[in-house]
Amino acid sequence: MVVLGIETSCDDTGVGIVADGEVVANKVISQTLLHARYGGVVPELASREHAAALDRATEEALIEAGITVADIDLVAATRGPGLVGPLLVGLTYAKGLAWGTDKPFMGIHHLEGHIHGALAGSEVEPPFLVLIASGGHTHLYDVPAWGEYRLLGATRDDAAGEAFDKVARTLGLGYPGGPEIEKLALQGDELAVPFTVPMKGREGYDFSFSGLKTAAIRFVEKGYDPQDIAASFQRVVVASLISAIERAARDLGRKTVVVAGGVSANQVLRRALSQLDLQVFLPSLELASDNGAMIALAAWHRWRLGERGDGLDIGVEPYLPLGEGG
Repeated sequence: MVVLGIETSCDDTGVGIVADGEVVANKVISQTLLHARYGGVVPELASREHAAALDRATEEALIEAGITVADIDLVAATRGPGLVGPLLVGLTYAKGLAWGTDKPFMGIHHLEGHIHGALAGSEVEPPFLVLIASGGHTHLYDVPAWGEYRLLGATRDDAAGEAFDKVARTLGLGYPGGPEIEKLALQGDELAVPFTVPMKGREGYDFSFSGLKTAAIRFVEKGYDPQDIAASFQRVVVASLISAIERAARDLGRKTVVVAGGVSANQVLRRALSQLDLQVFLPSLELASDNGAMIALAAWHRWRLGERGDGLDIGVEPYLPLGEGG
C-alpha cells in the first residue's frame, strides 16, 4: 500500500510517500526566508509559493522513493485546520492528482497527521494522551480509541510556538522564534529571570502564554540579559506543558503520552519528557514540523482501519476540530 501525502496548511510545502506504513520519501520546501522579513506568515504569499512548489516537491518525492505516479495507491492531503489559501492549493492539487490517476483520495486532519508522525514506526495502541504544541496549536487530548479525541485543555490565547515567535521578536531574534530562543538560551541562566509559570495551581489542563510576552518586554526594559530571558522563558513554557501532561496522566490513569508539533523538537522539552514516569512517543526531528509524510502516515492508518477515502467534492475546513473529518 503506497500513499502520497500533501501538506500545505501554512508555509511549508510538504510531499511525503509512505509504503506499508514506512516513510520512503519526505520532501519539504521551506518558505522561512520569504516570510522572515515580515516576522510571520503572509497567507497570500504562502499560497503562491505552494502553487509554484508542488510539482517540484512531488517529482522529487517520487524520485526519492524510487517509484512513479502509477505506483501510488492512495492520494491524501491536509483539509484543515490551517490557512484557507494554502489549504486550497494543496487540497486541489491532491484531488487533481487522484482524479488524473484514478486513485482514491483522502482528506486528513492536520493534527491527526502530527499524531501519526510522532507514532511512525511504533505499534502503540490507545488509550494514550496527546499533546500537540506548535505555532498554531497547544492542545491536550485524551485518546481512548483510534479516531476518538477528547479535548482536555487548550491555550486560552497564544499557542506555545507563537509565544516563542513573539518573545524572539521582542529580543530582536529571527523567525521562526523557537530555534532562535533555544540557541540563545544555551548561553543563559534559566533561573535568572522571575517569569511566573502560567496557569500554575489552577484546575483543569488549559494553557496561557500571552502574558509571557508582556513579561518579556518588561524584563527587557529592566535591563535583564537577553540570554537569561531566553533561558528563563523557555523553562517556564516547558514547565507549563509538563505540568499539564503530568496532571492529566495522573487524573486519567494514562501511562502513555504522544507529543507532537514543531515545539516537540525543543531539546529542553525532550529532556523533561524523558524524566517522566510515562511512555513517551516523539517524532523524529524530520517529522516534527509540518510535512507530507505525516499526512501519508495518517491516511495509511485510516485505510488500514477500513476507511476507503473521501469524495472529490470535499472542501477545506480552516477551523476543523480534531475528531471531525479525520
